[in-house]
Amino acid sequence: MPSSPSPGPNGSGSPAPNETLTLRALVTTKDAGVIIGKAGKNVADLRDQTGVKAGVSKVVPGVHERVLSISGPVEGVAKAYSLIVSQLLSSAAPSSPTATTTPPPANTHSSLRLLVSHNLMGTIIGRNGLKIKSIQDNSGARMVASKDMLPQSTERVVEVQGTAEGIGRAIDEIGKALLEDWERGAGTVLYHPGTSDERTGRRTQGNGTSGRRQANGDSTRRSPSPPPVATSGNLRTQNISIPSDMVGCIIGRGGTKITEIRRLSGSKISIAKAPHDETGERMFTIVGTPEANEKALFLLYNQLENEKERRVGREQQQEQQD
Repeated sequence: MPSSPSPGPNGSGSPAPNETLTLRALVTTKDAGVIIGKAGKNVADLRDQTGVKAGVSKVVPGVHERVLSISGPVEGVAKAYSLIVSQLLSSAAPSSPTATTTPPPANTHSSLRLLVSHNLMGTIIGRNGLKIKSIQDNSGARMVASKDMLPQSTERVVEVQGTAEGIGRAIDEIGKALLEDWERGAGTVLYHPGTSDERTGRRTQGNGTSGRRQANGDSTRRSPSPPPVATSGNLRTQNISIPSDMVGCIIGRGGTKITEIRRLSGSKISIAKAPHDETGERMFTIVGTPEANEKALFLLYNQLENEKERRVGREQQQEQQD
C-alpha cells in the first residue's frame, strides 16, 4: 500500500480534521476498472472532487481482486467511498443505447469490503458490540466483520452494506474511531490478493489504517537469513494481540516455537501473562529493528495460520467419524 502524507498525532481524544486516514478496500478487477475509468479519468475526477489520494493495486494474473486505497481527511475518504459506491451502482444498472448515465435511486443498496487491522477490530466493535451498533444506527448501514484474518496478513474484512449515502456515513464514523485508536494498528501485515506463491514475495508495512508517518520497513520475505544487528537508535516497539487459546501454539512445547521465532527474527518478544481487555486476548510486545520486527510478525502469524488449518482439519476428521 502506498504510504501517505502523515501529520503527527494531536494527542487529544478525537482526531483533528486535517489528520490523514488511509482506508483500504477489496474490489473486483471489474469494479477496479470502473473506479479507474478510461485513461484514469474517473479516479482523477474523484481526487479533484474530494481532495483525497486514491489508487488501485496492480493486476495479478489469475487473481480477480485488487485493493483500493484512499488517503485523506476522514470526511474526504468517506465522501470518496460514497461516490465510488454510487459510480459502481450506476455502471451496473441496465441502460438502453440512447440512455445517458444516470445516478442510481437513493435507496439502492450495495456493499463495500473494507480491510481493517485485526488489532483494531475491537475499536470498531466496541465493548459488548456497542460501537458497531451505534455506527449502524447512525448511518443506516449494516456491518459484518469476518472472524478470520486474510491469508498472509493481519487484516480482516468488514463488509459495510447499505445505500451509497449510508455507507459514506458509516465510513466517516469508522474512520474517526480508527484515528482515535491508531496506535493499536501499528505492525499491521497488509493483505495483498494473490496466489500463495506470489504472496510469499510480497511486502508489508507498519500501519494499515492511520496515515501518520510510518517506518516503512519494506523487505521481501525470503528464507531465514542472519538477524540484523540492532542498535539502540533504530529499535521499534510493536504490540499485537493474540487470542488466548492460540498463545500455546506460538510458545510451543517448552518454549521451543517462540525461541525459534526470536532467533530467526532477531527481535525480543515478550508475552503478557494475562489478557489485556475483555476480548480475552494476550498482548505480545516485539522490540527490534523494523526489518526484524517484520520478520517476527510474519513468523508469528504464519504459526497462527498453521494452527488454524490444523484445528480445521481435526474438526473435519471428527465430523467424518461421527
